[in-house]
Amino acid sequence: MTPGFSIGPLDDLGAVLALNAAHVAETSPLDEAALRALRDQACLAAAVTGPEGLSAFLIALDQDAAYASPNFRWFRERYPRFVYVDRIVTAPAARGQGLARALYEELFARAHAAGHVRIACEVNCLPPNPGSDAFHAALGFSEVGRAEIHGGAKTVRYLLREAAR
Repeated sequence: MTPGFSIGPLDDLGAVLALNAAHVAETSPLDEAALRALRDQACLAAAVTGPEGLSAFLIALDQDAAYASPNFRWFRERYPRFVYVDRIVTAPAARGQGLARALYEELFARAHAAGHVRIACEVNCLPPNPGSDAFHAALGFSEVGRAEIHGGAKTVRYLLREAAR
């Protein structure tokens, strides 16, 4: 991770909501109540801050979370134990500096320490997200399924990787 950035708790909810809203096509809509609910039950809710403020964030939940997401439920129906990355977003001006990778490395370490063996996430096929596809492939994620969600408005690829490698 580039010097001048640090990982800390997800505290600046307004900044998180703004960054999420700027990337809602890749993630999903989020209001303050939903963000608080995710953060409060997350196994990791972390933010990277830098000279310009919030630069990236990650929210991940384990299999015991009370979460109605169709993607989360897909994994819950198939795997007894996992950590699910609900969303990871990096501000455009901060991309290419290793921030998302640093957040994932923190997640991998925490998940492994907690006895988890798999990390799960999804990446959009429709609308396409080639940057996220390449990023997750470089981290060692492999496709384990696909689904159409939101009445066919989105198609996603479900990905897994081991917590420790």
